Amino acid sequence: MFNRYKTLELKNDNNGVSHVIMNRPDVHNAFNAKMIEELTAVFNALNDNKNVQVICLSANGKSFSAGADINWMKSMAQATEDENKADSEKLAALMRTINFNAKATIAKVQGLALGGGVGLACCCDLVVAETDAKFGLTEAKLGLVPAVISPYVIDAIGTRKARRYFQTAEIFDAQRAKDLGIVSEVMGADEVDAWIDQQLKLLNETGPNAKEISKKLVMSVVGRTLPQQKKIDEYTTQVIAAVRVSAEGQKGLNAFLNKEKINW
Repeated sequence: MFNRYKTLELKNDNNGVSHVIMNRPDVHNAFNAKMIEELTAVFNALNDNKNVQVICLSANGKSFSAGADINWMKSMAQATEDENKADSEKLAALMRTINFNAKATIAKVQGLALGGGVGLACCCDLVVAETDAKFGLTEAKLGLVPAVISPYVIDAIGTRKARRYFQTAEIFDAQRAKDLGIVSEVMGADEVDAWIDQQLKLLNETGPNAKEISKKLVMSVVGRTLPQQKKIDEYTTQVIAAVRVSAEGQKGLNAFLNKEKINW
């Protein structure tokens, strides 16, 4: 079947499962503007599709997602604060669309999950990672901050741990990601698909409305609904826009893009 997406593949099963597969393996499925646009569009469409009960997010190639694409970062390094804010609002809309999606969501992680890749995982309901997967909130190495993804990461790992990992930008393994709450299960690559199949079986045995209401219940109990998230996104997008154009942000981005060592 013709694939109308440039950065994704979409496969629909007969049992109400849709597979959204990131397809930029040559750059470790790093984000660019087109991928953000297409991911947002497909998750919105699946949210409204009554024939879909579960969405599985995965990636072709060696990595789940290595965060921001270098060419995208180049354009943002040269953009104004207003342009950076408008760009960040699109990423914020993507994270909202996944996190507040009416459907059950499962992420399958292999290789690298860095920056925004961690954000994607934290927005999903269930996450399975291969044993050798690596995670990191690495923005601070560039003089930046994980602003847009912060609400979802903090949901997953808690405030105290977020304070550590946002500042140290350290890389950690899949077991640590599970201990933190980013990942539901860790297993060998040959076991992942069977685990997902089992979760799909369980999810297909529960009522569609019950699943949707359960997600809304959790969001409401913890005190953050979709309208509230939009207000938070106004703050987080302003933060990252200001940081990107700051002296430190420009120093970090330019050093990274020029492959120079940063002397903080």
